[in-house]
Amino acid sequence: MILTRRALLGTAAASAVLAHLAPAALAQGSKVMVLASAVDIPNFDPHVATGYAPAMLFRNVYDPLVRVSGNPPEIQPALASSWTLSDDGLIYTFTLDPDAVFHDGSPVTADDVVWSIERILKLQRGNAWMIEGIVEPGATRALDEHTVEFTLTTPYAPFLQVMIWMFIVNKDAVEPNLADDDGQAWLMTNIAGSGPFTMGRYQTGNLYQLTRAENDWHAGGGNLDGAIWKITRETSTQRLMVARGEAHMAMDLSAEDMKALEGTEGVDLIYETEYRTFSIKMNTQDGPLQDVNLRRAISYAYDYDAMLAAAGPAELMTGPLPTGILGFDPELEVPRRDMEKAREYLAKSEFAEGGFTLTARYAAGYENMRRWALILLESLKELNITLDIQPTAWPDIVSSVATPETAPDFHFIFQTANYADPDNIAYAAYHSSRNGTWQNPTYGNPEVDTLIEQARGEIDAEARAEIYGEFQRAVVADAPDLFGVLEKRKLALRDNVQNFVFTPVAANAVELLPLSLD
Repeated sequence: MILTRRALLGTAAASAVLAHLAPAALAQGSKVMVLASAVDIPNFDPHVATGYAPAMLFRNVYDPLVRVSGNPPEIQPALASSWTLSDDGLIYTFTLDPDAVFHDGSPVTADDVVWSIERILKLQRGNAWMIEGIVEPGATRALDEHTVEFTLTTPYAPFLQVMIWMFIVNKDAVEPNLADDDGQAWLMTNIAGSGPFTMGRYQTGNLYQLTRAENDWHAGGGNLDGAIWKITRETSTQRLMVARGEAHMAMDLSAEDMKALEGTEGVDLIYETEYRTFSIKMNTQDGPLQDVNLRRAISYAYDYDAMLAAAGPAELMTGPLPTGILGFDPELEVPRRDMEKAREYLAKSEFAEGGFTLTARYAAGYENMRRWALILLESLKELNITLDIQPTAWPDIVSSVATPETAPDFHFIFQTANYADPDNIAYAAYHSSRNGTWQNPTYGNPEVDTLIEQARGEIDAEARAEIYGEFQRAVVADAPDLFGVLEKRKLALRDNVQNFVFTPVAANAVELLPLSLD
């Protein structure tokens, strides 16, 4: 059976049921895990949507060929039970698990894998950028029903790591619904996966219910009957839900929320380091911030010390890459608050007198983002620039950054590395092909593009590190971002959640399969 997304809108009774569904499930002793998150799920198409909430959905209702778990993260089998790599680093051959089936009971075949990869490459949306220029159309072949071969255009060190985000869909389910958009409209509201869970009821802006697949083929799973992704915009409310036992996990807590939970009976707190950057991106293609000298002025005017003080456990970023990742340059010179330099650059710009208003949008419910926006407001005042701060629902932000004309002047984002390689941050956040996405709405520089592309195809670690050094210097000179903070991941769990292992790769996109509730 292919599950259809069913809206539960229209009646007060339905809304009341949804409002009390999570606590009721807990009270009845069901093995239903409730996760409180500020972020909605805008799209069910695994080849289109990105962000941590969609990633959580896809990791649980779809399967890739391989997955990652553990700390440090390690690649493990998923749909593929084994794989080999040719001596020249160009040919990966995957053998599929013969037990793997889709939710409708049909087997997962090599044809489904090839079809899914070809669709990813054709759409050029979602996570397609991870294999762009590495896997070309027609370069993936089904050798037999359970064997699939990828021939890469160039050796690519992170290939297995990026494959964890190439989700395989049921070809026979999607093909009758291709229409004129390759099935995008259909998959936006339908699930055609093989994951351990399927989509149950949902209400946009309220909750999404996952239920255990009737024919779950995965070995070694926990005892969950299902899960509820509960949209909870305010982090203080998430904190109270975990404290009262109305949620098993809170995804977006501030440092203050974590401190308030210290010593709470039945609650475990997790602080873990991961490659998670926060930056304030500037609109380099529309409006006043097209002027590089204005961007540089703002970069020197911003109060980074105040940002760090508001962040909780964190450190300031040194340029576009997270500390410690391959190629990171700890000696890189980056702007810090210096009002003399800020005014020098402002005088060089076309806006030397200030006297105008810029807009800033951040995801509603993120308390730290709100604080950092207020710091930006105060910093800009010293340059005679006004800031219009607009807390906005995340799906609306994603839509607004699709074009430079609709994007705000300042766009606030966390970016968690989906794989432990600088390519993840560099390509997603700074390559011009990513313009129009939430990771990189507007920035592009041909020199930076070339450096990113060279680094992707270089296998030698030392040579890659040198290329990334040039990349960091070029990006800092362009000043497309206010390079913010590297926060530790903060999670709160009820102590009856069993088998949770922190993995520093998309840690908030939780895989439910191993988890149990006692």
